[in-house]
Amino acid sequence: MRYLKRVMALMAPAFALLTGCADTNLLPQTLTLVECRIPKLPTAAQCGTIEVPENRENPESRKITIAFAVLRASTLKPLPDPLFILAGGPGQAASYLGPFAAKLTDLRKSRDIVLVDQRGTGRSSPLTCGAFAFNSAAINKLDWDQSHKAADCVKELLAQGVDAAQYTTSEWVKDLNAVRLGLGYKKINLWGGSYGTRVAIEYARRYPDHVRSAILDGVVSPSMQIGLDVWQTRDVALSNIIDKCKTTRACQARHPDLGAALDTIKANLGVNGKEVVLNDPRTGQSQKHHLNFDHLINALQQLTYSPELSALLPEIIRRAADGDYGPLYASANQVTADLAKQMNIALYYSVTCSDDVLRMAPSKTAGPTTRIGSNALAQRTLAICESWPKGKIQNDAAQPLSSHLPTLILSGGLDPATPPSNGAEVARSLPSSRHIIARGYGHIVSSHACGPRLIAAFLDQPDFSKLPTACVDHFEKSIGPALWADNLGGQ
Repeated sequence: MRYLKRVMALMAPAFALLTGCADTNLLPQTLTLVECRIPKLPTAAQCGTIEVPENRENPESRKITIAFAVLRASTLKPLPDPLFILAGGPGQAASYLGPFAAKLTDLRKSRDIVLVDQRGTGRSSPLTCGAFAFNSAAINKLDWDQSHKAADCVKELLAQGVDAAQYTTSEWVKDLNAVRLGLGYKKINLWGGSYGTRVAIEYARRYPDHVRSAILDGVVSPSMQIGLDVWQTRDVALSNIIDKCKTTRACQARHPDLGAALDTIKANLGVNGKEVVLNDPRTGQSQKHHLNFDHLINALQQLTYSPELSALLPEIIRRAADGDYGPLYASANQVTADLAKQMNIALYYSVTCSDDVLRMAPSKTAGPTTRIGSNALAQRTLAICESWPKGKIQNDAAQPLSSHLPTLILSGGLDPATPPSNGAEVARSLPSSRHIIARGYGHIVSSHACGPRLIAAFLDQPDFSKLPTACVDHFEKSIGPALWADNLGGQ
């Protein structure tokens, strides 16, 4: 392997001057970049690590590793402000976003791209917890409730010497700034997707002098409570699809009353659920499963993240009302298996239990008040957070970011987790922003249609009067799914 060395001394006085007292206990260190490969990225990257304290307030704290990858610009004279890509979740590592980074070819003609794995994910001292390990058997059950395993996971982490309370958004942005300093960038551009938008907002709040522009895709607004709000937003997305079917001739003809179909499913499953026989989509073998209405609704809501899978929902609901749960099971199984490969569940709870649950309003879980009638996800989050270590958050972390930072805000009109209302909320305190809604699309729109070209144009000149509006018009037209086609076959 070819080693590409880039050596820098990071002196503590410099940290004190540039980043404030919170970061002064970072140790001087040397960065060595090594040629590496990022999954599903066709070109080589340069990878490195930086060491930071797990607990910055404790001089005796153990050190953890923050891993990053630099995708060099194709020019010999790149612009000085790279794009930092911030993954979602929380719990996803940026190194899993190779397919997205691979689409940013126009951007890489002039700028570096930097992928940093959040502490506790990927190669950044991942939180390893056997109790939360997702395997095919767990996924196949359609019941992804892990609350009964939370205490076991906490014990595992403590036995490893891990202080799970230190894996918060506040600490993550400090790690991010340490990487920026180590790589020698004075200013950076930020792209955040889903939870990554919260990180981008928080970084811009803490280090405003080091951010040139931001792109927020699928906005988690500072006031949103992950794991508590999402059950309501998913419900709205599912209800929107049901309502849309009523006003679309082809869907209405085939599925005259999806609301009634859901009522039928609920009645068929009863209060305690029932045992059903389903075929494993990977092996084809028949297996018995205990299925209840909460399991089914969670599976349906998972499918709303993708417009392609949303297009199948009316037919999936009709089949389930007729007692055929196979299409639902196969589709949800695929989505969950893909998600499980990328998510660090322990990190997810370290963040949400500190960032969100600590400031929870009682109304968030006051009972089943939605059309679908299930707040099981919120209740599950609360149950896990009862035993989970909780870290400190900044007093203003839930407040809007007020800034003239040039910000491009992207929302999917069918997004079940971060709806356009979140983007509108954030835009109100960012006068130098533009909010674009891709009305036919779901969660995260940057990688679709002309999204990569739009990002490159914005970074080249963060001036909204110069954005390629024809591209935006085509974007919104080209991504609308044929929602009501019967893509499942059968009768």
